[in-house]
Amino acid sequence: MTAPDGTPASRFAFGCMQFGGRADEAQSARMYAACRAAGITHFDTAWIYTGGRSEQILGRLIRAERDQLLIATKAGYTGGAGAANIRAQFDESRRRLGLDMVDVLYLHRFDPETGLRETMDCFAALKDAGLIRYAALSNFAAWQVMKAQMAGLASGIRIGILQPMYSLVKRQAEVEILPMCADQGITAVPYSPLGGGLLTGKYAAGGSGRITEDEGYRIRYGQSVMHETAGALAALAAERGTDPATLAVAWAAAHPAAPVPIISARTADQLRPSLAALDFDMEAELYQTLESLSPRPAPATDRLEEQD
Repeated sequence: MTAPDGTPASRFAFGCMQFGGRADEAQSARMYAACRAAGITHFDTAWIYTGGRSEQILGRLIRAERDQLLIATKAGYTGGAGAANIRAQFDESRRRLGLDMVDVLYLHRFDPETGLRETMDCFAALKDAGLIRYAALSNFAAWQVMKAQMAGLASGIRIGILQPMYSLVKRQAEVEILPMCADQGITAVPYSPLGGGLLTGKYAAGGSGRITEDEGYRIRYGQSVMHETAGALAALAAERGTDPATLAVAWAAAHPAAPVPIISARTADQLRPSLAALDFDMEAELYQTLESLSPRPAPATDRLEEQD
């Protein structure tokens, strides 16, 4: 992936979900500046984030250097994956961002009520009109992605980017999603590499955040084994004189499928350990040690006797 002027997309992306919500405009600007100083060129938002404020703030921040950046947004989290809904939300996203063209457009989640041929035809028409450069999917199972790829054959368009959830405490993507991405030449851009903040160690220390404030996140990261993994990660980070967030993001980025983790935060200080993962040397032995801190998901087969 590249920016419009050919600048390569960065190894990490920055997620702007907090812009206009937990991060006000000044905090958002400081995080954007920190990302640019670290070489981040890939910024991710969505029509649904913070009632549109995320896109508006990002649009103001990128104005002076837009062509050097890869900008992604999403449509269809509400209202379905029909062409009319995608176009309406995407048109509003472009107005908020102040952009005629957005590099990446994601369908934000699978819609079982709408045929993927309609969605892929819509993506193809948007690309032909020069309004997007890459068609992408978020929160799709592997079989759903392949169904979209097949639907896209007739439209002359392929899915180039997939956004799954992936972290040391959410490893299901290793079973089929990441291998599928490697096989299909799809760039995996996983979100929540810090497990909703669990892998920063702040909750064990009595801190607050989305897991304590949001019921959905509390349920998502409520299993005791996840908290045990977070504790073990924090202990290992302390032994090595680094931050658990740095280890968690660097581990997610080191998967053989070469995913591009989306990092995020509420403040520039909170963001710093994740940015440090850009330069972290993830040795094979350390990768395996980190991998052992959480259960490996079962393989996608019932022929376990044939597994090495």
